[in-house]
Amino acid sequence: MSDIITETALTHPGIRRQKVWAAALMLTAALLFAVLGLFIKILGPEYRVWDIAFYRFVGGVIILLILFGRSANLFRPHNPKLMLIRGVLGSLAFLSVVIAIRRIPLSTAMVLFYSFPAFAALFSPLLFGERITVAEIFCTLAALGGVAIILDFKLEGTLPGQIMAVIGAILAGLTISIIKKLRENHGSVIIYFYFCLIGAIISLGPFLSAPRMPRGGSEWLIIGGILFTSISAQLLMTHGFRYCKSWEGGLFMTSEVIFIAIIGILFLNETVGGRFYIGSLLIVFGAISINLINRRAVHAQQR
Repeated sequence: MSDIITETALTHPGIRRQKVWAAALMLTAALLFAVLGLFIKILGPEYRVWDIAFYRFVGGVIILLILFGRSANLFRPHNPKLMLIRGVLGSLAFLSVVIAIRRIPLSTAMVLFYSFPAFAALFSPLLFGERITVAEIFCTLAALGGVAIILDFKLEGTLPGQIMAVIGAILAGLTISIIKKLRENHGSVIIYFYFCLIGAIISLGPFLSAPRMPRGGSEWLIIGGILFTSISAQLLMTHGFRYCKSWEGGLFMTSEVIFIAIIGILFLNETVGGRFYIGSLLIVFGAISINLINRRAVHAQQR
């Protein structure tokens, strides 16, 4: 999706413009991921995790091959080893979070998982030399605190479930650090294609053991919505890493929690209290502060 927009349309000599694009791409991706969650919820519990994963990944492979099979050189990555590692880690992160959700309360699993920007901030300097300041660390922690407040965080459930949620966060943080590195010489389409390809291989066996096929046009439409939102969100997010640091992009992605709450209010008749507003303010504060810090840094370099 993001690669349909040409590089020249998104590139600007000024770093400030790139930061604006980064925020716009990441926030749009977060919104689409929230809509994806709505589609999955509407689909119903009779669809297993493996069913959803199969349709998402296999559908992604087919659509990307149809749209970009000839132009994107999908089977010729510059760094196949790192591409394979990204695909495996991303798939394992997905499975880890799913296992955690099944074993511990959803709020506990989500808060632990959304610590992934902190792990990205740890891995990126160690593996790829990205710099992070104390002020940027503070902004990241503020946003993560906002997520915890919105979800009314309580450390509940079994220890194995909590461990799986943290493992998912660690793998997700490492994954987005690798995506940032891959963006130096790979397009968004090929990066997401390998994620879908590996995810399809992993989910194929469990899906075939007890396949769940859509019944009627409405379920096919929901599956189509899952495909559209997942592909669009992943490509926009991956493209956004061209213009921001890995952990910085992860911080913007925490806004998904706000969008999920808003969608729950609008479509699922859910209610929110003071925690939602306080947590949202902290997330927005973290994102705006990161932008201001970057602008001041750019302005200082131009003097």
